[in-house]
Amino acid sequence: MAILGSILKRTFEIRERMPKIRKVNGYKMQEKVLRKLLTRAEFTSFGEHFNFSKILSEKDIVGAFQNTVETHDYNSMFKKWWYRAVNGETYVAWPGKVKYFALSSGTSEAASKYIPVTNDMLKAIKKASIRQMISQGQYNFPKEHYERGMLMLGGSTHLNYNGTYFEGDLSGITAAKIPFFFQHYYKPGNRISRERNWDQKLEEITLKAKDWDIGIVVGVPAWVQILFEKIIDHYKVDNIHDIWPNLAAYVHGGVAIAPYKKGFEKLLGKPIVYSDSYLASEGLIGYQNRPNATGIAMVLDNGIFYEFVPFTSDNFDEDGNIVEKPQTLHIGQVQEGVEYALLMSTVAGAWRYLIGDVIKFTSLEYYEIAITGRTKQYLSLCGEHLSVDNMNRAIELAADEMDIEIKEFTVAGINYETLFAHHWWIGADEPVDAVKLRTLIDEHLKNLNDDYRVERTAALKEIIVDIVPSSVFQEYLRARVKVGAASKFPRVIKRKDLESWEQAVAQIKK
Repeated sequence: MAILGSILKRTFEIRERMPKIRKVNGYKMQEKVLRKLLTRAEFTSFGEHFNFSKILSEKDIVGAFQNTVETHDYNSMFKKWWYRAVNGETYVAWPGKVKYFALSSGTSEAASKYIPVTNDMLKAIKKASIRQMISQGQYNFPKEHYERGMLMLGGSTHLNYNGTYFEGDLSGITAAKIPFFFQHYYKPGNRISRERNWDQKLEEITLKAKDWDIGIVVGVPAWVQILFEKIIDHYKVDNIHDIWPNLAAYVHGGVAIAPYKKGFEKLLGKPIVYSDSYLASEGLIGYQNRPNATGIAMVLDNGIFYEFVPFTSDNFDEDGNIVEKPQTLHIGQVQEGVEYALLMSTVAGAWRYLIGDVIKFTSLEYYEIAITGRTKQYLSLCGEHLSVDNMNRAIELAADEMDIEIKEFTVAGINYETLFAHHWWIGADEPVDAVKLRTLIDEHLKNLNDDYRVERTAALKEIIVDIVPSSVFQEYLRARVKVGAASKFPRVIKRKDLESWEQAVAQIKK
């Protein structure tokens, strides 16, 4: 009998059935978080520069903070402050010495970013992760589910040490710090987790897959799909449930699941629970904490203070760069359905920091959000204001109508004759009618986006669709960045990368 499973299941269920006040006051929770952040960092270099002591004495602490501290993107935060922590200086933007830096390239830049990861941030991520595990009690999983393995397809836990700090993938840093009681369930285990060669790691997981009883898989959709395909092909089975019959849940994050779901489900033998998670290099922002949720519930009381910048031309230039003094809102001022860029102040010493994601609230009652894109991954050549959310939805609808699997896609805005066009590259490994797909994508975008529909009668003169093998996308990533658990292909190819991408596509057509 799964004694431990019974205990865990009962514990989770009791926690989930405890009375909750669903209509929590998000503003009060966030105000409390901000006060704690300012108090902890009051005597750091950053806190003294922006006079946190004075801010803490104000009646309207949120307003005083916003009026005193400037907003930052990565470049400004690193050049003014974080570089000092990288060089070993203490008490720069957070008390103590930063021992870990997460290397992140996001989806729009090839050069690595050094994001500080403090012990306080690791504690916050651990706390939120345990809450996420407890939320499983809302699903009717059998008690045995809680004793099965959890495969976390993350970065290497082998961290580079230069004598001053450790650096590596955030998933690798956090995996090295997982609770002792979870070690038994964690797969692929310490040895494989330390592997730095991504292809070798996938190969070793494939070889060990038959020996594991996996109940949950965690990872970015594209790479989980690739892993499932490798396992199915290696063991010559029909689907992943032939290897892992008890696989019941998939926790995904990083990108929208919708474009991948059709192809993903072809690899399954039975339905599973999908659960969304929002873990950025800057912290664990939220997770889906109830069945049939409309979005990801933000964690509002765990070391991160959020601000929301309306994603408009008043606050961002045409390249997605934030203006010097943008309009910023707190959690009590936001509206459902409006796109906002996310600012974060954290227990890792990020202050009014633009992480680059664009979100919208799907429920203010539960403070649930959906990620709709990136500040630098949208198209607005002539006022069409096309978001990644629009693109994902159009691709999903078109693929369903044509009953095809689209594994990846990207789009570029280009000059066309005297005006403009959108050039789409669609990753598919089966014959696809490009003309029909072009028509469907175009029509769905017209229905989804009024500005797009208007510009299709004006300056946006053409839509071009090329079908390419899905492998081209991954090979391009391999050539451009260090491939890993969080590597994602950009949905919008900007000017600086367009030429190299076109060259990569041209190579496969020769």
